Amino acid sequence: MPRYYEDKPEGGACAGVREDLGACLLQSDCVLQEGKSPRQCLKEGSCKALKYSFFECKRSMLDARSRFRGRKGY
Repeated sequence: MPRYYEDKPEGGACAGVREDLGACLLQSDCVLQEGKSPRQCLKEGSCKALKYSFFECKRSMLDARSRFRGRKGY
């Protein structure tokens, strides 16, 4: 579940999405019950929606149209 911030978190444009993705991975059953690393769980498909949001945010940083539309993410 995304957390909304009163002020922008430190660490760049996609820091909020990155932090939520990390929290989602650490709270997933893959990490807690199976004992796998968050990287392995991400490759297996945990937290797909946040992974896609983070990808879109990073991609929008390179997109020249983002200066008109604004960056994706929060």
